[in-house]
Amino acid sequence: MVSSGWCFLAAMIVAYGFANMLQSVAAARTTVHHTFDPGLLLRLAGHRTYLIGLLCQVTGFVLAFLARRDLPLFLVQASVAAGLGVTALLGVVVLKWRLPAAEVALLVLLFAGITALVLSAQPAPSKGLGTAGLVALAVALGGIGLLGFFAVRLHGAPGSVALGSLAGLAFSAAAVAARPLASAPSAEEFVRDPLLYLLIAHSLVGQLLLGLAMQRGSTTAAVAAMDAAGAVPAAIVGLLLLNDKIWPGREWLAAVGFLITLASVIGLTRYAAPQHHHTVTRPRERAMVGAVPRV
Repeated sequence: MVSSGWCFLAAMIVAYGFANMLQSVAAARTTVHHTFDPGLLLRLAGHRTYLIGLLCQVTGFVLAFLARRDLPLFLVQASVAAGLGVTALLGVVVLKWRLPAAEVALLVLLFAGITALVLSAQPAPSKGLGTAGLVALAVALGGIGLLGFFAVRLHGAPGSVALGSLAGLAFSAAAVAARPLASAPSAEEFVRDPLLYLLIAHSLVGQLLLGLAMQRGSTTAAVAAMDAAGAVPAAIVGLLLLNDKIWPGREWLAAVGFLITLASVIGLTRYAAPQHHHTVTRPRERAMVGAVPRV
């Protein structure tokens, strides 16, 4: 019998694929921001496309949360990257994106890595994180926000990769919080758990950073950078502290699958072609741009 966690995982991949594409379209229609300004989320919320994409992302987030109850973080976080394949397919069919051959090859390699991880992952309940873990997550939140304040000044591909990577770290921290939180014995303990509020804070910061990253060039590069940066920390914490398990004798398969997945998403940040372009807005021009109606 197939575990419900595997069903949640498959549905999550599809939801994130739709979310990436729809949010990319909305970000391309919004004036590029050069400050770490939460107002970007309000501007994006003015686009129906973004709101639908956000709904898909929330759906993916909930499905990932449910999958983390039993499945190890190294599998769930790496599988989030598989949403890139869905995004690329939708982009080609709906938005007429042209994917270079290198990008197509990397996407095929990505799915091969995910398959290896699926075959090696052993479902198991999570352990608690402890007070030290809570403090570490709070410190990470401040650090990611501070780095985002400086990274937002970068333009083009470097900006996409830097901001996407920081978004990945924020979402990785949210995943670490979600793994033990998903095993809360009651709704009351769930609401009272500090992990819930750290999860929400990291998710909001990650969402802002991802929106900023998508404005600066290739959607594939931004999301790939996010997935690459988010996979490693969560996998390490999960295996060392949260009772993530690998089937005995398949450790080599997990290692190979993880390395292939990581290499694929890092490669996508290098070879992905831009899907949309923005005119760079200088600080003194922002007031004029803001008065121009957006399509």
